[in-house]
Amino acid sequence: MATVIPFIPEQITVHLGSPNSDAPNVTVPFSYYVKNVASSEIYPTWDEASLRANILAIVSFALNRVYTEFYRSRGYPFEITSSTAYDQYYVDGRSIFSNISRLVDELFNDYLRRPGFVEPLAAKFCNGTTVTCEGLSQWGSQNLAQQGLNEIEILKKYYGNIEVVENAPIQGIRSSYPGTLLLQGSTGPEVVVIQSELNRISQNYPAIPKVPAADGIFGPKTEAAVRKFQEIFNLNVDGIVGSATWYALVRLYTAVTALSELRSEGQKYYAISWDYPEQMQEGDRGEDIRQLQYMLAVLSEFIAEISATNVDGIFGPSTKQAVVSAQRYFGLSQTGTVNEETWDLIYDQYAGIANTTENRQDRLQIEIPKVFNRTASIRQYPGDSMREGAKDPGKKEES
Repeated sequence: MATVIPFIPEQITVHLGSPNSDAPNVTVPFSYYVKNVASSEIYPTWDEASLRANILAIVSFALNRVYTEFYRSRGYPFEITSSTAYDQYYVDGRSIFSNISRLVDELFNDYLRRPGFVEPLAAKFCNGTTVTCEGLSQWGSQNLAQQGLNEIEILKKYYGNIEVVENAPIQGIRSSYPGTLLLQGSTGPEVVVIQSELNRISQNYPAIPKVPAADGIFGPKTEAAVRKFQEIFNLNVDGIVGSATWYALVRLYTAVTALSELRSEGQKYYAISWDYPEQMQEGDRGEDIRQLQYMLAVLSEFIAEISATNVDGIFGPSTKQAVVSAQRYFGLSQTGTVNEETWDLIYDQYAGIANTTENRQDRLQIEIPKVFNRTASIRQYPGDSMREGAKDPGKKEES
């Protein structure tokens, strides 16, 4: 997955039965799906606070299925099922209660999450009478509403420390797989996804070697980790991340972190450090050069005065020319050598573009990560602090 924030899908495809059953699929607007489930699961005569709490739980659970690509990563052509043994109760063609419809129109792009986590909460629930569970009790929520609790107080009674994300962006569902092979020499946020997933999965499968740093640069050590992963999980062992390997990583990462469970390890933001490393000049090689080239390549897409360069980790003539053009643009001495002042101005311009083009990727040929305080933070499938096996950023070790 390579989006920064979980989004609300415009539509969702529902399988009308258990996952492996020979049942049809229906694709409906996401808001209608929530209205249908809410009308099937709860009573419209309940107090509004209870209705709101249940609707937020329904939205959040469905979004967790979309966000984790729970079924799509397993090869199914749908996002969720109508089976209550697996998901939520959807009745194709049923009538919708008017007050539930009104509340869903207000709440369908809000969802629950744990503070500090990215993924929508897998907000499981049950009726609380004939069936009990760890999550929300539907009848219990009505009892709490009658006692005067609001929807947030009700939800916290069942889910503990949560927060509500409001007005999440709405877009069509897109596959997280970037659509192109990732291999040695690839750079960017999708590589961070791979590296971070591999490092977390390796905690459960120690034979997979750790990648020293989730830096977004696909080097020999990333390839070695990919090869071992492919070997363990019976994939074609070529060190290249195509669709099959990508979604195998998604499935395993979701499993080891329990992202699709109520008690999740939690998905966090991952970061690439963009702090000035050391002086760089023609003839240098390594990860820092790739990061410099990546920023220059982004700038060249928006600033005609800055020339383009390949992102290959080699400070050659084209990179020097790009540096000189950037120094000319910023009014610096045109040395072609990158000192701290040059790096900072390139970074600051890059960060500004990254922050203002997050929703305008159609203009950009190179995908850029969202930037927070000198760190490129990428919402990614990974989810731990990535401390284990980390190296000092000043040491040049290809990953």
